[in-house]
Amino acid sequence: MASRQASMLSARPPDARAAIERSARDGYIAGMDAPTADAHAAAVLPILLPPHPALRARTRKVGPDDAAAVRDLVPRMLATMYAAPGIGLAAPQVGVTLRLAVVDLMPEDVPAPIVLVNPEITRVSEDWAVREEGCLSLPGQYADVNRPARVHVRYHDLDGKAQELEAEGLLAACLQHEIDHLDGVLFVDHLSALKRNMILRRLVKEQKQKAAG
Repeated sequence: MASRQASMLSARPPDARAAIERSARDGYIAGMDAPTADAHAAAVLPILLPPHPALRARTRKVGPDDAAAVRDLVPRMLATMYAAPGIGLAAPQVGVTLRLAVVDLMPEDVPAPIVLVNPEITRVSEDWAVREEGCLSLPGQYADVNRPARVHVRYHDLDGKAQELEAEGLLAACLQHEIDHLDGVLFVDHLSALKRNMILRRLVKEQKQKAAG
């Protein structure tokens, strides 16, 4: 998920890590290392743009056989997200069809990455909220998106432990945005066909101009 300074970063929630309730259950990837401190120095990956088919593919769940690939991928995803800059990135955006995403709202301007392995939204609030969203796969494009104001998400961390996260505000929007990516959904899919097509046409035009210039 992309962030526009004025509209996205002015309402940062408290440290997201404080909202995580740890569970004693074992996860899918036992023994996997936590994100390393040198994530910013890892190799940056190219971010895919529409109409790349990976952005529309449904991802598969991460399993035990994916441990090495995920261990290698997560620092690179974080580095890519920070370099963009953005506050969320899903594996399909870098061409990997695994159910994996990273999020960091940088509370207090300090990195606090959340790595979501096999995330799923289990509850949403009845009330909805409109927030301007952007996307690293649709650079420079923004629109107001209406989503549930609060969500409950279950996922596994890199230690293979089951986690639960209650989120509202910007974090709730970011989580929904990234989990959408894992199902082949872009934020423009929540808009009217007219607005969606306008944004996609504008993106194509801007990318052509960038390539020509």
